[in-house]
Amino acid sequence: MLIRRERADDATAIAAVHRSAFAPRYAHRVDVGESPPALGDNRGADPPEVDLIARLRSDEGWIPTLSMVAIEHDGVIGHLCLTRAAVGPFPVLALGPLGVLADHQRSGVGSALMHAALGAADALDEPLIGVLGSPEFYPRFGFVPAARVGIAPDEPAWITHFQVRALSAYDAQIVGEFRYTEPFYEL
Repeated sequence: MLIRRERADDATAIAAVHRSAFAPRYAHRVDVGESPPALGDNRGADPPEVDLIARLRSDEGWIPTLSMVAIEHDGVIGHLCLTRAAVGPFPVLALGPLGVLADHQRSGVGSALMHAALGAADALDEPLIGVLGSPEFYPRFGFVPAARVGIAPDEPAWITHFQVRALSAYDAQIVGEFRYTEPFYEL
């Protein structure tokens, strides 16, 4: 497996990765006696992460060097991006989405992407990364509940799943409200 920067010709494969990774979360199960979704029902539509990536690419918070893919046998099997965010007046990074093809999950692809992204962000002297995600997955990469370091998400409902990871350039003065770039709020 190789981790490298996203290229323009990876966009379709990256959409397929996020479709594969996230579609099961949004699938609607039809129970016995229940009607199938009506024509025009968006339950069969792409998961929002697919559209989020497309919107992020055209946003001022997009950082091309921090959008990474995992490649195996010349095919994209995973994707992760870091985009510009802020804690009060301080520029920081936001992680997400992170997706791995369903048939490659739990094989180390997500971990490899995480390690590559953390190393790249640290090498660029970024101070901190925030993520709204699994409290079981992200702590293994050094993420802690954001409240522990004086950072709060701007959406109070996110408090239980919002975490941060300090990097080498972290300064304890970085406290306050975390704000994602605009496409995250358009989901």
